[in-house]
Amino acid sequence: MKTVNHSPWKTIIGSTIGNALEWYDFLIFGYLSVIIAKQFFPNVGQLSSILLTTATFGVGFIFRPLAGIWIGMYADRAGRTAALSLVILLMFISTAMLAFAPTYRQVGIWAPIIVVLSRILQGISAGGEFGSATALLVELAPAHRRDFYGSWQMFAQSIGSLMATVITAILTRWFSPDSLSSWAWRLPFLVGLVIGPIGYWIRKNIDEPDEFVKSAKQPAVPFRALLTDYPAALFISLALGGAQNIVAYVFILYVPIFAIKTLMLPLDMPFLVLLVAMPVRMVLIPFFGHLSDVYGRKLVMGAALFGFIAFVYPAFYWLTRAPGLTSLMGVELVSAVLQAALMGPFAVTVADLFPTGVRSTGMSLTYNLTAALLGGFSPFILTWLVAKTGDFMMPAHYLEIFVALGGLALLCYRQHKNAAPVMAVEIGRPD
Repeated sequence: MKTVNHSPWKTIIGSTIGNALEWYDFLIFGYLSVIIAKQFFPNVGQLSSILLTTATFGVGFIFRPLAGIWIGMYADRAGRTAALSLVILLMFISTAMLAFAPTYRQVGIWAPIIVVLSRILQGISAGGEFGSATALLVELAPAHRRDFYGSWQMFAQSIGSLMATVITAILTRWFSPDSLSSWAWRLPFLVGLVIGPIGYWIRKNIDEPDEFVKSAKQPAVPFRALLTDYPAALFISLALGGAQNIVAYVFILYVPIFAIKTLMLPLDMPFLVLLVAMPVRMVLIPFFGHLSDVYGRKLVMGAALFGFIAFVYPAFYWLTRAPGLTSLMGVELVSAVLQAALMGPFAVTVADLFPTGVRSTGMSLTYNLTAALLGGFSPFILTWLVAKTGDFMMPAHYLEIFVALGGLALLCYRQHKNAAPVMAVEIGRPD
């Protein structure tokens, strides 16, 4: 285990590059689901093929919680950098499987099987990414800058999301529907393969934070102790993670699909809108992380959650009653600002709920449970609900429930300035 002096920015880049690749990979898959469905599920109706593809997108999320526990415990015992190197290697393999997957016409039933296996492997790698990488970031940070440092983890998600959106917009602009369907859809995954080796090399050459090195000298904490000693921390982390995942997946992934397939907007319009909204969110995330250091996490995140509660019904009413560029742009821009305010303090808020010895495991478990149950399957659930009920406001109902639950959890959260491990004990563990 390396313990030499480390460069903060080197560690920040090394810890966030995997998160960027993760979001890039599965957002590309989500954005191109309508096209991919024709290649791997061709013998069913249009709605059924889309449902099968969005379900395939969600399959990987089933494996995320267990993988998060396993890799999280590995990170808490063997080291953050060892776990992160393993994670990005698995990401690279899963992306390669999809990039070179044969179609249904070429190999029959084996084609969707290969796609499903690639999404399972992607889910396993993603399960270990957030907790290990966030632990590395916040343990590196100065006490008075933890929120700003932690915000770069969510910034990385925005980088990956923006890359996916840019490349999808370019594809839909430059290639005909026939070219996209036959071969051009593979190009974004080939681009993702370039990132993997670079990230692996960086992660193999970064150092463990001092906070972890000191903690690693103590006996390992059993997994059951996480469940029995930190129930309040687990609840707060689950509820906040649920709110954060829901708003991200709905507005970044589901709304473009909804706009194209249900509102019948042009194929390239949602991606052009996201090309404007995503940089806004990306730039504002570190800004709100800084504000959280200055004014406190409850104020910044509370304003974001309240804003979403007030926003989602008017947003979907406007979008469904007047579908077009103006309404879609307005909804995505307001959502981008609110997401940035929620995401800026989010990573360190969850990290500081748990002490160093169980931090990666605790974050990995709760974040991946919410990502699996609420995030990954949201496109499938909402596509099915809207199709069955005919209620275009169903996404708003769905959002309100989980955002309100996140607000309740935030009311239970207590922040002790510059004392993360103490706070974790106080709110999650009995005296």
